[in-house]
Amino acid sequence: MISYIGTGLLGSNFVKALLKKGEKINVWNRTHPKAKALEAFGAQSFESLTDAVKNAERLHLTLRDDQSVDEILEKARAGFKPGLIIIDHTTTSTQGAARRSAYWKQQGYQYLHAPVFMGPPNALDSTGYMLVSGDQELIKKVEPVLSLMTGKLLNYGPEPERAAGVKLLGNAFLLFLTSGWSDVLALTKAMKIPASDLVSLFTEWNPGAAAPARLKRILAADFDHPSWELAMARKDAGLMMAEAENAQQHLATIPAIATEMDRWIAKGHAQSDWTVIAKDNI
Repeated sequence: MISYIGTGLLGSNFVKALLKKGEKINVWNRTHPKAKALEAFGAQSFESLTDAVKNAERLHLTLRDDQSVDEILEKARAGFKPGLIIIDHTTTSTQGAARRSAYWKQQGYQYLHAPVFMGPPNALDSTGYMLVSGDQELIKKVEPVLSLMTGKLLNYGPEPERAAGVKLLGNAFLLFLTSGWSDVLALTKAMKIPASDLVSLFTEWNPGAAAPARLKRILAADFDHPSWELAMARKDAGLMMAEAENAQQHLATIPAIATEMDRWIAKGHAQSDWTVIAKDNI
């Protein structure tokens, strides 16, 4: 029997998908009606947290942060069955993931951090990506059931905090992507270009496909053979900022990039490949 704690948009869809696969699931949520609604799909909801986890062989969590995970697990532990496997899908800090892995092992339980790159539709359809790291014997044991919950299970090795770190890296890229789109849309308005032209451009030209190659080039640190000189990239950034200023459009990201470009130009890298701005972080 499985217990699932945290039945918001993501957690509730994980529960629905597991129920379709024939699992018996007890559910609990701070807001009980969210858990109660899953009874229509075959789950059993509880108002008592300890009752919800009693006799469970596996406990899944989808909560807000480190603090909520720590708080809920401590409150629930009175109902834990010996040898319980705790699988935490919450996005947390690396320190928190490592600490919980060690702590719950000392308490006689097995804790595995398994964050996801999955939205609610992915959870319902068992698509997307789930990350794991830590005790490889434990991962081998639960791999069959976790693989059924996702499109692809990615194992990042024995360090219990590694999956948490990789999850944050992925989320950082998503933050940059959305901020970048915000600036692109601001420039679209500033230059009075129809949004349909923007869609047409990125339908035909997909710079995202080149992202892995760009990362490899940065890591190779070959900045002396430029494909786009830093001085030329900075010139273009200046044109973008001028267009936005003339139309009184706010840019969130490009001015910060331009400032970093200026710092590297001042260090003598005007003719280097523009990716030199990442050199200090390699």
